[in-house]
Amino acid sequence: MTNRRPRVVIVGAGFGGLWAARTLAGAPVDVLLIDRNNYHTFFPLLYQVAAAELDPEQIIYPVRTILRKLPNVSFAMAEVTGIDLANRYIKTEGSLFPYDYLILAMGSTSYYFGVPGAAEYTFPLKTLEHGTAIRNHILCSFERATYETDEERRQRLLTFTVVGGGATGVEFAGALAELIRGPLTKDYPGIDFKKIKILLLEAADSLISMMPDELCRYALERLRWMGVDVRLKTTVSRIDPNAVYLGDGISIPTETVIWTAGVRGNPMAQSWGLPTARAGRVSVEETLQLSDYPDVYVVGDLSYTEEDHRSLPLVAPVAVQQGIAAAKNIKRRIQGRKLEPFHYNDRGTMVTIGRNAAVAKIGHRNYTGFFAWIIWLIVHLFNLIGFRNRLLVMINWSWYYFFFEYAVRFIFPSEIAGAAPCSIRERNEE
Repeated sequence: MTNRRPRVVIVGAGFGGLWAARTLAGAPVDVLLIDRNNYHTFFPLLYQVAAAELDPEQIIYPVRTILRKLPNVSFAMAEVTGIDLANRYIKTEGSLFPYDYLILAMGSTSYYFGVPGAAEYTFPLKTLEHGTAIRNHILCSFERATYETDEERRQRLLTFTVVGGGATGVEFAGALAELIRGPLTKDYPGIDFKKIKILLLEAADSLISMMPDELCRYALERLRWMGVDVRLKTTVSRIDPNAVYLGDGISIPTETVIWTAGVRGNPMAQSWGLPTARAGRVSVEETLQLSDYPDVYVVGDLSYTEEDHRSLPLVAPVAVQQGIAAAKNIKRRIQGRKLEPFHYNDRGTMVTIGRNAAVAKIGHRNYTGFFAWIIWLIVHLFNLIGFRNRLLVMINWSWYYFFFEYAVRFIFPSEIAGAAPCSIRERNEE
């Protein structure tokens, strides 16, 4: 008889997976964290990479550096290709990793609601590569527009459409407006900036609908004040390389469509035979376990859980709390104790809209404007991993605030679809 310690495998080094690994540090288990990348991405600031506010390196941190002080936690950089639930092992390209307990935290991907052309001709905003590709494309659009002689083509190049009025769509639209109305006006004196259009399309009757009406109205008014053409109750029927077609028959000539309208659970979960609910998310018990496989836990965006008859939002705090809860339940199982159901502790929601403007719901109180913006800055700096990253982000934010300059307006080669930096075909999602 062996005294082998239980082995916990965690798939995904996002918020849920990383916090689960941290929670299991020092426990009588051996933990293996698997991810296709060797870095953790701070997704709440990904839109600022796309809007040329931050360098990609400022919102990522090496996973091995995070784990180096956790002696019972190791890391493998690998692409998971399958799961054998019956025999309890993870398949990767060339390797098998057995487990006693498994935590799936693989996150989500963009969801296009069956809109023709959306997957082919829009920019999703879900990975670091997507953020860099969006920045490249926006800057390349201005480069091409500078010397474009065809007026219709030039207008398409200078029309930027964001589909989806949730938190990401609102934050990106605000950041894009500040980039275009601010630094780029000095970089491209040959362009008539009065002709530039920024549109935000939302199918619902309000922006950031999960927030109170007072905050939704503030966000709408602020974006319109910034020059964003916000269109509520507006659906998209199809998209092609040169236009967005709306449900009412109107078309918007554009070569830039950013898709933030929806997300779905990582499609790999469904292909592995896991029980999925709405939008491809995996149905779990209150304890975050699979009903037929109690040794498997699912957390974060991939997990479908409800409280008060509503599904939990796909936000970082939910993933963090679920990762911690799953890890604690694994420790309870090892100790022979009763597992505890997961309950989300909503500490608040906040969305920034641009310089000196944000909305925040903390407890039962609502905040708007400068004070909410300060809260947003502090919370995001505090949660960003790595002192160097916090310092560089703070410097970049301060530089822009005092000098109205974005420091990272670079066009780098993109690996998306193997395209050249200014190729329109780099829009295709991986």
